[in-house]
Amino acid sequence: MAIDLLHTASVAAGNHGIPVVVAGHHFGNASGMAPRSHIAVYKALYKSFGGFAADVVAAIDQAAQDGVDIISLSITPNRRPPGIATFFNPIDMALLSAVKAGIFVVQAAGNTGPSPKSMSSFSPWIFTVGAASHDRTYANSIILGNNVTIPGVGLAPGTDESKMYTLISAVHALCNDTTLANDMYVGECQDSSNFDQELIEGNLLICSYSIRFVLGLSTIKQALQTAKNLSAAGVVFYMDPFVIGFQLNPTPMRMPGIIIPSTDDSKVQVLLQYYNSSLERDGLSRKIVRFGAVATISGGLKANYSMTAPKVMYYSARGPDPEDSFLDDADILKPNLVAPGHLIWAAWSALGTDSVEFQGESFAMMSGTSMAAPHVAGLAALIKQKFPQFSPAAIASALSTTASLYDKSGGPIMAQRAYANPDVNQSPATPFDMGSGFVNATSALDPGLIFDSTFNDYMSFLCGINGSGPVVFNYTGQNCWVYNSTIGGADLNLPSITIAKLNQSKTVERSVTNIAGNETYKVGWSAPYGVSMKVTPIHFFIGTGEKQVLTITFNATMNNTAASFGRIGLFGDHGHNINIPLSIVSKSS
Repeated sequence: MAIDLLHTASVAAGNHGIPVVVAGHHFGNASGMAPRSHIAVYKALYKSFGGFAADVVAAIDQAAQDGVDIISLSITPNRRPPGIATFFNPIDMALLSAVKAGIFVVQAAGNTGPSPKSMSSFSPWIFTVGAASHDRTYANSIILGNNVTIPGVGLAPGTDESKMYTLISAVHALCNDTTLANDMYVGECQDSSNFDQELIEGNLLICSYSIRFVLGLSTIKQALQTAKNLSAAGVVFYMDPFVIGFQLNPTPMRMPGIIIPSTDDSKVQVLLQYYNSSLERDGLSRKIVRFGAVATISGGLKANYSMTAPKVMYYSARGPDPEDSFLDDADILKPNLVAPGHLIWAAWSALGTDSVEFQGESFAMMSGTSMAAPHVAGLAALIKQKFPQFSPAAIASALSTTASLYDKSGGPIMAQRAYANPDVNQSPATPFDMGSGFVNATSALDPGLIFDSTFNDYMSFLCGINGSGPVVFNYTGQNCWVYNSTIGGADLNLPSITIAKLNQSKTVERSVTNIAGNETYKVGWSAPYGVSMKVTPIHFFIGTGEKQVLTITFNATMNNTAASFGRIGLFGDHGHNINIPLSIVSKSS
């Protein structure tokens, strides 16, 4: 998913307080996460073509040589890597070298959700970010003459609120020499010469939004130009029923307009039923003699603030992390966390052609895990500035252990479960949807305790994979026999614990380092369903710079192959709270 580099770079480190002006409307001021950072951008992918892993690897190597602190990758492979483990692919291995050089690496989880194991970022040394919503939404509506209000999308001004305007369907306003027979797409309003200006002038023009808009064969921009040429008061787009499951982003419009995005078609039916029932026709010729339907459009330029944010977006890729091409589960939690990725305003090249709706604009609103990753990259730069000695694993730990588990209203963060009608199909997010939770920028700068790991730990993990010796040597030039002990994924010192197969019982250890003042911690936990567990010690004092080992034992209490989740909390008496998500997939007692 090659995304406009300007957009993602400005999310991470764009200047502070820049006015967002699109289609002549002001949407407030924007700032990157770390506005005083220096940015290096490496071009390795190309529009519509994509690119080769070799070019991405070269870009990663060049970034490391240039001395960067953070690498943000809003790209993922387009297929799951073959071979003995997903971790052995050119990009993950190049990023391992970057981590060895002390670089924190962030990668988008991928936009292949919401199905399980849809993850496209695999390795424990990579910080994988999924996409969540934020609380700022834009919505407008059309109020019909029969007092029915239909919500829609469109970053558009409204009509005069004190006035109702006549609705005229494009297919009922054709010139004498235009017929549906010679242009079946005429209802998409792409060419003003097809229409009778006298009929449309001062009225609301109804246009259809078909699959051709999704494919880029027709555009909102062109339909608006048609409406302007015909002196329409505004435009109403209704979604063709064949555009199934397509999620529409708000689209900037210079004139009053609305897109009714309902894919279940009911809202569209309400509009068309009202419109058709209000037509008066001649008894003999059946020609329309009067357009009786009227409406007014309320504007969508002002943001509304929703109480149910954040929520994990339907397209955000989900765990469990696939370990190999057989889709065996890895003992590693993915994604690591979620960050704002939906409807993100950021800088845009006026010459950019990726989105015709934002052509000629300096800002664009985009959605995807590609937008979530640079949010975290920018925050990582702030952590690195405050703690220059932090390893990549320490930065990852600070972000993970402080993540939020609750939405704005104090309820659990929800995850959308379906592509069609995602807000109807949702349930509380699990660690396989959101990792440790939703990024908390303020708390991440004061994590209290950190979980650290080194390059050698990752090598011991890779060498522990059956038959990995030759592959490890091929990628790293190092022999596995140098690492006299190997470890499994669950034994890596990560700020999470994932066990794909719990056979009766398993004990793991985690080591925390205190980077704050002296503090006393209490330990609490909730066990995953079908598992009993114990953590020792249950309270401890830890001085500045000291380490403490926690021993965690899991016992399966039933046979079950459905994933279940829990968490461990470390609660410090100086206000530091550490959150460790637990995921157990298959259990046999």
